[in-house]
Amino acid sequence: LSQAMSSQNPTYRFLSTSSQYEYPLRTETPVVTRSKASDIQTSSPSDEGQVAPRMNDITRIHPGAVDHFDDKMSMDRASIDKLREEQHKNLVKPLNNEFKIQPIVPSYIPQNLPAEQLEIPQTEVSTLSNGLRVASQETYGQVATIGILANVGSRLETDANTGVNHLMELLAFQSTYQHSSAAEIVSRMDTLGGSTFAAFSREQMMYCVDILRPNIDEATELLAGTVLTPKILDEEVEEMKRVIEYQTMDMLPEMMLGEGMQIAAYRDQQLGRPHFCPLEALPNLNAQTVQEFRAQHLSASDMVLAGAGIEHERLVELGEKYFSDLPPTDPSVHANMIKPSTYSGGEHRLQTQTVDGHTRVALAFELGGWHSDDLVPTCVLQILLGGGNSFSAGGPGKGMYSRLYREVLNRFYWAESTEAFTSFHSESGLLGISGSSTPNKSRDMTRIIAEHLGKLTADLVTDEEIDRARNMLKCNVLTQLESRLVLFEDIGRQILTYGEREDTTAMCAKIDKVTADDLRNLARRALSNPPTISSAGDDISNVPTYCEVSGWFKP
Repeated sequence: LSQAMSSQNPTYRFLSTSSQYEYPLRTETPVVTRSKASDIQTSSPSDEGQVAPRMNDITRIHPGAVDHFDDKMSMDRASIDKLREEQHKNLVKPLNNEFKIQPIVPSYIPQNLPAEQLEIPQTEVSTLSNGLRVASQETYGQVATIGILANVGSRLETDANTGVNHLMELLAFQSTYQHSSAAEIVSRMDTLGGSTFAAFSREQMMYCVDILRPNIDEATELLAGTVLTPKILDEEVEEMKRVIEYQTMDMLPEMMLGEGMQIAAYRDQQLGRPHFCPLEALPNLNAQTVQEFRAQHLSASDMVLAGAGIEHERLVELGEKYFSDLPPTDPSVHANMIKPSTYSGGEHRLQTQTVDGHTRVALAFELGGWHSDDLVPTCVLQILLGGGNSFSAGGPGKGMYSRLYREVLNRFYWAESTEAFTSFHSESGLLGISGSSTPNKSRDMTRIIAEHLGKLTADLVTDEEIDRARNMLKCNVLTQLESRLVLFEDIGRQILTYGEREDTTAMCAKIDKVTADDLRNLARRALSNPPTISSAGDDISNVPTYCEVSGWFKP
């Protein structure tokens, strides 16, 4: 286009993307014209009742152009009506009988019954003969989300296959023995009216499809092909390795900060392994590496077929149809692969170029993991501390009543962001605060983060703070679970982690039981452990050393 604009020819032609329904009279490629304002001569009606020529009358500028839209208004009413009749003939298109509206509601659409006649949806769980667990909950909608979750993650990697989970996530829904390419899968999902997702973490992996209910069977076949029979071609692996290189170049500093936090907290242990593939590990990854990792770790007893928006009996049938070939395994085999990580604390400093030039710093302490009684109080404390960025994208007042917003972001002009965070695993967890500022203020930011963590051990939080935090946490949980995708994921992950799913009533009751004393005791237990500090930025020279930060918390 830039070359055409530099030409002296004022007319440019482009490939037409318009259909006959948009411009039925036009048979040639659309013409884009360029004119100066001085070329357009406006005029007033010479006779009363005459309509002035339109400003976009191109026939006055380019006399040879065809007047497709009757800009000169030279056609009479009879000619216009005749032309419309011709257009209507071109627009006639018989409907495909396959999609003809029937007088009877299809069986795959849930009955439109009053709320009092519907059963309250409950999570149902079954186990297939090979050990695969099937869990689902009805939503009475016309779209369903189904997927496979497994207790497989980057913590199970070794030095020889570091980054294989990152690579497997990118290889999701590529070629299988049923579908020759990723493009074919995308095209098929578009036809079925659905989409695909994949997500891997340190402890679990997830593949899922979001699909219209009448097409669940075909979508499950696509899902099974990706999970059970992917081709994993060499060219696909090499392409995704290039993607990893691009992702590393564009990785957000906050993600680098979190990665450094894990490495420092559990150094040289499974939870301390890098989740995102380091560039130096890429040469070790190939199609065989992926196949060997899958063969070693994917087993029916460590997987869950979860669904939201589907009848349980239907999902069990699909599980038997497409996943019965998964070999049964002894659950103790996976348990023996898990080597519990012991929190050590430590420091991770990463000097890296950032777009804004800010220095990020995070400080955290150990708490219990998914199976600990600390779980719910830790979540309440995270909400109470809150925080965010100096610019609130959610509108004025969003999060302004959380402690970190009131006492850090609204108080220190140089504080670009500050926010509480948590990280939970099977045997351990982290609670901390992260923040960002200009490099010359990074020491002050670290000191303020430490002061707010220490403050939790000395003073009880106010009744107003804890009431707001409990209500906000319940609101967040219940609001998120209204999403079908979140509901599906929550079902699958709870079954994998606990073997059952806790209902929202019990969950809210636990939240309401959290007291101010619980939060202070929680903070005291956390700060009795060594700290973990992570920093990232162009200039991290002003970030205090680990020894100095540790000294701040000594009695």
